[in-house]
Amino acid sequence: MQIDISVKDFKYRGILNTNNIKLQKVSQLANCIRFLAIDAVQKANSGHPGMPMGMADIATILYKNHLKFDSADPKWIDRDRFILSNGHGSMLLYACLYLTGYKDISLEDIKNFRQLKSPTAGHPEFGELDGIETTTGPLSQGLSNGVGFAMAERKLSSALGEDVINHYTYVFAGDGCLMEGLSHEACSLAGHLKLNKLIVFFDDNSISIDGPLSLSSSDDVVKRFQSYNWNVLNVDGHNHDEIDDAIVQAKNSDKPTLICCKTKIGFGSPNKESKSSSHGSPLGKDEIELTRKNLNWDHDEFRIPDDLLSQWRSFAGRNENTKQKWENKNKDFLNSDEIKKFFKSKLDNQIKEEIINFKKKYSNDETKYATRKASEKALELLNKHIKNFIGGSADLTGSNNTKTSEMSIFNANNYKGSYVYYGIREHAMAGIMNGLALHGGIRAYGGTFLVFSDYCRPSIRLSALMNLPVVYVMTHDSIGLGEDGPTHQPVEHLAALRSIPNLKVIRPCDIIETIESWEIALETKNPTILALTRQGLPTFKRESYKENLVNKGAYLIKNYSQYHASIFASGSEVEIALEASKKLEEININLRVISFPSMELFENQENIYKKEIIGEKPCFAVEAGVINGWEKYIDHKNFIGMNSFGESGPYKDVYKHFGITADDIFEKIKFELNS
Repeated sequence: MQIDISVKDFKYRGILNTNNIKLQKVSQLANCIRFLAIDAVQKANSGHPGMPMGMADIATILYKNHLKFDSADPKWIDRDRFILSNGHGSMLLYACLYLTGYKDISLEDIKNFRQLKSPTAGHPEFGELDGIETTTGPLSQGLSNGVGFAMAERKLSSALGEDVINHYTYVFAGDGCLMEGLSHEACSLAGHLKLNKLIVFFDDNSISIDGPLSLSSSDDVVKRFQSYNWNVLNVDGHNHDEIDDAIVQAKNSDKPTLICCKTKIGFGSPNKESKSSSHGSPLGKDEIELTRKNLNWDHDEFRIPDDLLSQWRSFAGRNENTKQKWENKNKDFLNSDEIKKFFKSKLDNQIKEEIINFKKKYSNDETKYATRKASEKALELLNKHIKNFIGGSADLTGSNNTKTSEMSIFNANNYKGSYVYYGIREHAMAGIMNGLALHGGIRAYGGTFLVFSDYCRPSIRLSALMNLPVVYVMTHDSIGLGEDGPTHQPVEHLAALRSIPNLKVIRPCDIIETIESWEIALETKNPTILALTRQGLPTFKRESYKENLVNKGAYLIKNYSQYHASIFASGSEVEIALEASKKLEEININLRVISFPSMELFENQENIYKKEIIGEKPCFAVEAGVINGWEKYIDHKNFIGMNSFGESGPYKDVYKHFGITADDIFEKIKFELNS
């Protein structure tokens, strides 16, 4: 009788409903996330407790009832993917990974949140812990990655069968993610492609760092996403039944789904709930004690009761039968050559032999190929063998030469396709390619003009940070594009991209170097920029075609037993340097010419080789860009290139205007050697 009176009393207060016991347990499960986050941020004296406190209920329902995962086998290829796009709330993810029993995260890691060398960094970092699907932090990057994950799932499911690949991509995103322009680009494309296995939870707490969201935004998010062709649902982000029902509905949608979750940032904090003060600062010891009392959490810091931890650890067990059936059904196929074609990272011997034959063939071709066209010819060869390409262009297909004749279109009616029309969405294209690569089973490349690498840069930086083997086909690589003028002529972009760690920038000089560049890009474990010309370039003879000379970064393309100086050149300027060398030879000055397609690859060589290439005589460099980066090889006065923006005009006139011609090199070297 006493128990009945208590329950009625709880109902009257609104603390429990007809499912009171069940909901109380789920709330306590969610509190496990909340207090691990609260305590970790407080101990670090740094971090963002508000978001994990506000989204804890949603994360709990997702892991408890829906997410297909195996904490003992975190690389299972048919697992659901969970992406925390609002990565400042990283403690939510770390808490979930610890609570569900991932082996490489411990309570000590939680206690060492944000400390040097700890895997629990301030924002989630791919590769640091199993279960972190991507590096997030710059807002909306994770959301764009999620679109790539969903595209990869559709592609592989169509190619390999739904028995092998059939999973969802779940994304947590906040107001900041949706305010970033990248979210528009990526989500617009996702709706167009009808990526119905993409489910995004919008943390609609109406708070940003500066204060109420009303200070800066009055968007109608529902109408916005409906216009993108998304399914949109609204829930109370703290009502467990509503959250659960919404996920079920989303799984049955024929469109991507946005679940707008009305949440309270800093949920449970008596004085900081729904305030920006809980966003990016510790709650403080006094407020934490009040929060513990308010949420009935009578446990010491970092203490998770055994019964609650046991429940969390049981969540993965929900998927045991599903995974066992999957393994039994696909056992033979998973060991077959067919699936290995999608997941191997090296080119097979047959392709390598055909690349050598390709080089021999075009060595005798006197046609001047723009390296963008040479890239297309390389792709024609590679596409015959590589089954898991997804290529594309940001509305510049005909200019980037990224689509070959045998590539069908990836769209809502054909997920088997291998070519994506990304539209004028350079940033989304780059972010999506990161997601494609992270998913696994896909080789991703995409094209735009080199000058628009500025639009892609945040995603390029993250692909380098994560060491993802994506390929950026960046054409119209210099003032050599001519008439489009300074807005489209990249002068600082090669230098800017070369400054990004882990990123290879390759600027080939002819069709031979172009296919060698592709060979390197497809066998590497980090991203590659291919900087390609609009104008046609001659093909230069080599002594042998078996070795990939681009892999050296720099090599002699014209040598003398006795020489007076050396000149380094990349891309289209190799032709100009060779012409200058020929002119200087007439006045008995021997100028070695070194093709220098990649500074990064050159720096990877042994010191003895680098010394041989640099030599002991005066060194010059010519490149239709700014000097930055070349200073480590030459004196500033020995650079022939740009120190301003470009001009509009026929490309030969533009080169002449800026003094990047064989005659200019001739005069400069003659002067410097005789002065």
